[in-house]
Amino acid sequence: MSIDKIKNLKTEFLEYLEIEKNRSQLTIRNYDHYLDRFLDWAMVRSPEDITSDLVRKFRLYLNRYKDDKGRNLKKVTQDYYVIALRGFLKYLAKQDIKTLASEKVELGKSEDREVEFLELEEVQRLVSAARGNKISDLRDRATLELLFSTGLRVSELSSLDRDSINFKSGEFSIRGKGGKIRLVFISDSAKNAIINYIKKRKDIDPALFVNIKKIKSGKKIVGNEKPCSLRLTPRSIQRIVKKYAIKAGIVKKVTPHTLRHSFATDLLQNGADIRSVQSMLGHSSITTTQIYTHITNRHLKDIHKKFHSKENK
Repeated sequence: MSIDKIKNLKTEFLEYLEIEKNRSQLTIRNYDHYLDRFLDWAMVRSPEDITSDLVRKFRLYLNRYKDDKGRNLKKVTQDYYVIALRGFLKYLAKQDIKTLASEKVELGKSEDREVEFLELEEVQRLVSAARGNKISDLRDRATLELLFSTGLRVSELSSLDRDSINFKSGEFSIRGKGGKIRLVFISDSAKNAIINYIKKRKDIDPALFVNIKKIKSGKKIVGNEKPCSLRLTPRSIQRIVKKYAIKAGIVKKVTPHTLRHSFATDLLQNGADIRSVQSMLGHSSITTTQIYTHITNRHLKDIHKKFHSKENK
């Protein structure tokens, strides 16, 4: 079997992820990258050539790899390679192609993830930094308010249309990772910020968050030219968040995902149960949501102080 044949099997696997598993294009691109790196390194010609020893050596290669700045791959990044490879092996077995059993490839013990989040006072400073009555100011404030109010992923926020939100009930549905739909609720302050922003809009683009400069340019469509999308990209939203974090004097690295972490942490610190937070974040596994529990353990100190060895006080 030629190396082209096994790469064709990889392509069929990626198509399976897209059609059968409804994985996002980003996930498919990442799997493509991880598997290409493995196949290029291993130089295997047949699925039968993939052995436990070969996988072990590849994992050693990843663990010892250093980039041009001398940095190692993070453990979580190394795990992504293993997860992609396991998925590929599982797919091959499903097609009755002889190869290494996927269950023989185990994930290593992961390091606890360090979660960066903003305290409520910092969130308020961030949102307050987006002040003014220009349409760009109103858009940016609505963006920040909605991110903290809902815990949306940046790609989910970017995908919203004007008619996505039911302002009467203060909720809307969003299709998240894996095509799963969940119900999202918005605060009164986020709802008011969005309404004020929409009132200022004069364009007819369906996207909720748009590029104001493109609207003002008023570019006309010529011939068969496709209309230019006004929708803000996830990268543009990241720039907006970073801009106001600097403006608010927040020294932490602040991204849209930081606000997602802040949303989850705020809920847990105020008494929400972890299952409800899991549902609101759209996590398929409770394990993913549990990264936030160690953050809220600061409240255990107060409980310890209040109830432990009361007779010694």
